[in-house]
Amino acid sequence: MKLRLWVLGVILGMMLPVEALAASPFDKAEYAARRGRLMEKIPDGAAVFLGATTPAGDYEFRQGHDFLYFTGVEIPDAFLIVDGTRKESVLFFTMDEKTADGEGIPLDLIRKPAAYTGIERVLPVEQFATYLAGVAQRARVLYTMYKPEELGRENSNEKFNALQKTMTLNLWDGRLTRELQFVKQLKERFPQADVRDCSALVWDLRKIKTPAELEVMRRAARIGVKAHNALIQSTRPGVAEKALASVFEFVCKKEGAQDLAYSSIIMSGKNHAYGHYHIYDRILKAGDFLILDAAPDYENYHVDISTSFPASGTFTPRQKELYEVALAVHDVCEKNYRPGVTFRQIGEKVDAFLKERGLERFAQQFRGIVRLGGYNHSIGLATHDVMGTFAGPDEILTPGFVFACDIQLFSLDEEIGIRIEDTIAITEKGYDNLSVGVPRTIAEIEALMKKDGVLQILKDKGF
Repeated sequence: MKLRLWVLGVILGMMLPVEALAASPFDKAEYAARRGRLMEKIPDGAAVFLGATTPAGDYEFRQGHDFLYFTGVEIPDAFLIVDGTRKESVLFFTMDEKTADGEGIPLDLIRKPAAYTGIERVLPVEQFATYLAGVAQRARVLYTMYKPEELGRENSNEKFNALQKTMTLNLWDGRLTRELQFVKQLKERFPQADVRDCSALVWDLRKIKTPAELEVMRRAARIGVKAHNALIQSTRPGVAEKALASVFEFVCKKEGAQDLAYSSIIMSGKNHAYGHYHIYDRILKAGDFLILDAAPDYENYHVDISTSFPASGTFTPRQKELYEVALAVHDVCEKNYRPGVTFRQIGEKVDAFLKERGLERFAQQFRGIVRLGGYNHSIGLATHDVMGTFAGPDEILTPGFVFACDIQLFSLDEEIGIRIEDTIAITEKGYDNLSVGVPRTIAEIEALMKKDGVLQILKDKGF
C-alpha cells in the first residue's frame, strides 16, 4: 500500500509541477492605499465593517471579501473603522497566541498587529462599542455595508436575494440579515447619526483591479489552465464525470488553490439544457460533447474559464461547424477589447462579422453576446464580482477592469453545447487574456486529447 501511494505521488508530481506559493499576496501599502481611496469618498464620516464570525461547525474560517479587501486580516469576529474625517483606520480583534497558532494565524499579527497590518490603531474587540459611540458623536455620517458579506464562493447580491426569500420574507422566520440587523442597531443606539449604505462605494473600488491584484489573478488563471488541460486530457468514452471533477479539484489544490471558485460545471448529453449542471451523474459515451466551466479560488481571488470538447477526442462535422462559429465570435470580441471602447461597440463588430460571413442564421443565438460584446460578468474576489455601477452595453472599458468573455452556442436537440470563456483584463494598451493556455482551436484540442491523462496513467499503474 505504501509503495502504491509513493508511486502515485511520483506520477502526479512529475506530471504537474507545483505553482510556487507566496507567503502573502499583498503588502501593507496595498491595503493602506485601498483604505485611503475609501477615505477620499467619505470625508464627512466613518465606515464600519463587520468581520466574518467564527464558523459554527468544523469549517475553515473565511473572511468576508470586503473586510479582507481593506485589511488582509483573516481573524474571526473582528471590526474595522475607516474614518474619513480623521484619515485613520482602527482594527478591533481579540485572540490569544495559542488559539492563533492552532488556527495557522501568523503570531506577528497577534504580537505586533499595527506593524504587521499597517493599520494605524489596533484595539481589543471589547473596546469597539465604546470607540464607536465616540465616532458617532463627532462624525456626521456612519457608513456601513447594507448587503451581506461574501464568503468564499458567494456573491453578495445573489446571497441577499437568497436570504430575502428563505429568511427575511419567510413568514415562519422573518430575521434580518446580519448587516441589516447591524444597521438597525446603529440607528437605534445613535439616533443623531446619519446611517448610510456604502456598498456601492466599496464595490466601485473593487471593480478596478490594481497591478498587484492582477498578478494574483494571473496566478489563479495559470492554475485553472493546468486543471482544464488535465481534465480534457483525461476525458474518454467510459469515464465518469465524477472522476473528471475530481481531477480538476485535485490539480487546483495541488497547485496551491485554497478552494474552487464555484462548483465545477460539467455538462454533457441532455444536461446541456441546465446552465450550471454539477451533479456529475453521467458516464461519458462516444458522441458526447462536453462543456467544462470551472476555476480555482487562489488567495481569495477567482477566475472563470470554460472549455468545450468531444468525449471521443475527435470533433464530428456538426460539432466542428458549431464550435468554429463560436470560436470566431470569441476571437472578434477579444480582438476589439481595449480602453475607451464600449461593449456595445464591440457587439457591433460581432454583428458585422456575422453578416460578412453569411452567418445571420446564428444571430438570434448570439443576441446577448452582440448586445454586450461577449461580456458576461465582472470577476475578482467573487466569480460574479460585485460592482457599484455598471452601464451595461455602454460601459466604457477601463484599465484594471476584469470580466468574463463568455461565448455560448447551444443546439439542445443535438445535445451540443459550446462555451468558450476566458478571463479578460483591460490594460493601458489593450487587453490581457489571463486564461491563455487552454486549447482553443480544434487542432489543439484533438492533439491534447491524444495524450494519456491522469486517469489513464493511474489506471495503467493499477489504481
